[in-house]
Amino acid sequence: MSFTQEEIADQPSCWSQVTAVAAGAGKAALPAPGEEVAVVGCGTSWFMAQSYAALREGSGQGRTDAFAASQFPAGRRYDRVLALTRSGTTTEVLDLLGRMRGTTVTSVITADATTPVVQTADHVLALPFADERSVVQTRFATTALALLRAHLGEDLAPVVEDARSALAGPLDSAVVAAEQFTFLGSGWTCGLADEAALKMREAAGAWTESYPAMEYRHGPVSIAAPGRVVWALGALPDGLAEDVARTGATLVRSGLDPLADLVRVHRLAVAVATRRGLDPDRPRNLTRSVVLA
Repeated sequence: MSFTQEEIADQPSCWSQVTAVAAGAGKAALPAPGEEVAVVGCGTSWFMAQSYAALREGSGQGRTDAFAASQFPAGRRYDRVLALTRSGTTTEVLDLLGRMRGTTVTSVITADATTPVVQTADHVLALPFADERSVVQTRFATTALALLRAHLGEDLAPVVEDARSALAGPLDSAVVAAEQFTFLGSGWTCGLADEAALKMREAAGAWTESYPAMEYRHGPVSIAAPGRVVWALGALPDGLAEDVARTGATLVRSGLDPLADLVRVHRLAVAVATRRGLDPDRPRNLTRSVVLA
């Protein structure tokens, strides 16, 4: 197995550990109810930030915005800035936390408590059991989001079981052979849809797009056709399944928790990469962390 495959398979085990972390060591680092919070990251971490922001605000725990670290709005005030960074070395995250020092409470969720980000944040929560050797993020990102869901009071036990199911079931050969993939989300799963598309681009070099499900009819549906896939992460709006069926595209949906369904996309990305003769452990033009000179 590749590093990527090993890390994909380990996700249920990692998720099962985070409830205790959220209730114990993570308390000081994680947002308290009522705080106004900005969640930042880059790439995959930004998409996880989007999903958490929607979940937290939707649960009534306080205004929560998500930004790419490079796009944080100057002058906007928050009670806390929470950064997600697997490596702890990403330039944009370090720069932002440095600018926040002494003016805003900052917290970081990272995989390695020995990296430079530890020196720039007020609170650091490390998840070393979810660290990865792969360039392409899977295990750390989903574990961070699982942790944040647990901190919001969600019961992760059924989510973990769904993830085990996602690892066990076969992938449709017609989906693996498709020429194009579009991922759809609603609410908190819009971030998951963006992440699913990114995984397919990174690991497999695939033509992928992602949209809020209600926006899909407003133009993007025009590329749906036989031999192409529309994958719904979560529920679909009324009538959209019928719209997709009329195009001849293959609609993929499941009753799994959307985070667990993302695990199926991870498996798909590896399967498509393998079919195309690519190595998911060595994606083109990518490094494990973006460190700018």
